[in-house]
Parts: sequence; C-alpha cells; structure tokens
Amino acid sequence: MILTPEDQAILDGKQGEVLQKVMKSVVVYGETFGADHLVPITGSPHMVTSFGANTIQPYFDMLDELIGAGLQSKEPFTVDPRPMEYDRLNPGLVEKLAFNLIFGKQAAYEQQLKKLGLKDENSFTCTCYLPEVGNTPAKGDFLAWSESSAVVFANSVLGARTNRNSGGIDLMCDIIGKAPYFGLLTDEGRQATWLVEVKTSSKPNAQLLGSAIGMKVMEDVPYIVGMDGFLGTGLNPATEAYLKDMGAATASNGAVGLYHVENITPEAVESGRTLLKPGYQTYVIDDHELARVYQAYPLLWKNANTQPDYIFVGCPHLARHQLESWIEQLENQLRHHKANRLKIPVYLFTAPDIQKAFISEKPDTYQTLLSQQIHITSICPLMYMNNPLCGRKPIVTNSNKLRTYTTARFYLDEDVLQIAVTGKLPSRGGK
Repeated sequence: MILTPEDQAILDGKQGEVLQKVMKSVVVYGETFGADHLVPITGSPHMVTSFGANTIQPYFDMLDELIGAGLQSKEPFTVDPRPMEYDRLNPGLVEKLAFNLIFGKQAAYEQQLKKLGLKDENSFTCTCYLPEVGNTPAKGDFLAWSESSAVVFANSVLGARTNRNSGGIDLMCDIIGKAPYFGLLTDEGRQATWLVEVKTSSKPNAQLLGSAIGMKVMEDVPYIVGMDGFLGTGLNPATEAYLKDMGAATASNGAVGLYHVENITPEAVESGRTLLKPGYQTYVIDDHELARVYQAYPLLWKNANTQPDYIFVGCPHLARHQLESWIEQLENQLRHHKANRLKIPVYLFTAPDIQKAFISEKPDTYQTLLSQQIHITSICPLMYMNNPLCGRKPIVTNSNKLRTYTTARFYLDEDVLQIAVTGKLPSRGGK
C-alpha cells in the first residue's frame, strides 16, 4: 500500500505504539482486499458494536488500550441501538437476570464509548442518517461504517461511499480518519452486475422485495427497474423509508451493500443503465416470485398455531412518519373492531431522538397508547431476542432482518395489523 509520509510515520511508530497498531490493522485490512492507498473519511462515523456483551472482553480490552493512549475518533460518532430498555419492555425477574449476565458490561462499555467520541446519550440507533439524529452523510462522502442496513442506505439512497466493514475496523478507521480504497468506495465497485426487473401488479412489500433481491444477488450490486411506477421518480421521505426497509432486507437476507433504483436513487438518476456491467445477469420479480419467497420462509416456533406474545415493528428503526403511521393504523383497527386495547402488545422501535420527541410532544397520546398496548422503544429487537429466554417466545414481526437473525415469524404489514387486534394468525406466513 502506498501511504502518505504522515501515514507512513504512524505506521513506523513515530506517534506511539498504540496508534501504530491501529494504522497497521487498517493497512493490513485494506491490503487483504486489494486496496493500494487510503482515502480521507469525509462523513461522520457510525459504529456497529453497541452492546456490552460479556463474551467480547478482548474488544473491551482493546478499547481500554486506545483510551489509555489518548486516542479518539476524529469526529463524534453514533452507534447501533442499545440491547435493552427495562422500563419499556418490562422483562420478568429471570429474563432480567439473563440480560444482566449477557450484557453485563453495558454501563462500562458506554463509558468507553464516551471517552472515544460518542456524540451524545441519544446516539444509539441503526438509522443514524435520519434528520432527527443528524448523522447524515452527503453524496460522495467516504465512510467506514459497518452496520449493514446503514451501509446500504448510505451507499444507495444518499450516494455516500462505504464498504461493509467489521466492528473494530470501523473505529480504527475513524481514529486515523482514513479508509482503505477498495470495493464500494471505487467507481468500478459500484457498477451493477444484476438487472432486477420488478413486474408486480401492485407496489411490492418493501421487506419482501428486499428479501427476494438479497437472496438472489447475495453480495453483488443490483440495478432495479420498474419501481418508479410505484414510487415515482426521485427521492422524498416516503420513498426513502421504503428503500430503508427494502435495503435492510437485501443486506440481511443477502449481503448487499449497494443497490441502484432506476430514476430514483442518485447514481441511477445521473448515470442510468450505464451503471450495468457488460455480461450482467437478469432477475425478474413478479407476484408469483414474491409469493414463492414468502412461502419458503421457515417457521422456528415450536407450535405453529400458538398466539404470539408480542409484535415487533421497526427493524431497522422507524422514521418519525412511519412511527405515526403505524400508530394511526393500529388505532384505526381498534376503532373498526370496537376494541379498547390490542390483543397482542405491539412494540414500535425508533431512534431515541424520535422516541423522546414524540413522548414529550404528545404525553397524553402516549399514555393512551400504553393503555392500548402500543409501546415505543429505542432498543434493538434483535439484541432483545439474543436473550435465549426471550428468543424462545413466539414473536411476530414485519421485518425480514429480524426474521433472518432470530426466531421471529414474518408477516406482511396488513396481516400484522389483523394479528395485533384479533390475536389470530392468518393461514399464510411461511412454512
């Protein structure tokens, strides 16, 4: 790798042994993937590791070494959601003991994050790019992010440039303020090798569409056509929220770090189908294909017909208008069924800034929601279900990311609303 004189001096140990190890880690990582130089990081950092799990003690030891050397991220950073919020989900005593055992380092870890450059107390969300959070990179910014749903949104919807890095590497890149130049940072790496033709009879469910794309193209870059007929051209908050959810599913059901949507995402608007590499493959998604994908999902509950304990909505975290839309839809269902409260408690996951703003702006509404069994929380539902006691619970979700990584059972939005108010599972919903 060709380094600047300043970077070479760091690699030679002239600014201390610890910073030398940081630079060496980043250089070796880059060389492994063919990078021949580093580029300055121009957007704010976001870290993927947000949980103080007892099993990653070597990671905490590394952070202590960085802190001891007086090192920090070049810019304040945001981080993925916390694993638990006891006053929102109210686990039982045994579950709480399990959480304390699994995430026993949480308080100490958050102190480490503050010393390393954590933006503020509200910075725990997987959707750091939302306007309420404020960590929104600009088009063309170089980043070193790791959170898969944030990576694919930053690359695709915002036009920033980041690879799907790993926890630890993200922090080390942000300490030196540079990232290895390879993969999705390069023009060549951002070209598409798949043409995905969406030919459904109506706007497809975002999570289901993303799942189909991700499982087909895996880590490749797809160029998606046909969505402008459903979403219009260009970007607006509703389209961005749709692409947020679709992209998260492509990244978790596959390993997509970037997609282009014709006439919608910025690079596709600028360059059109010239983004397609010669020899690209084609994948057609119609109603039959989406039904096939949906019906193929495995069922991981012990009893297929049991009544769910909870419904989880918001993985990745909901935007403010999505949060309010779900609340409105749930309350409409209650009025339609002449019911005062939902049969199944619904938890809506959103960023702490959005959660706190909603509760402070609408305290009376919030108390009504609680009485209706509608809850707002800012934790990570995936981390919640990593507690084996919670992971065994029958939980319904509309998130394909949560379905992929846990035992949660996926249903389409309209089915989720019916389950919430009736407590009954529809006949569809996976094998």
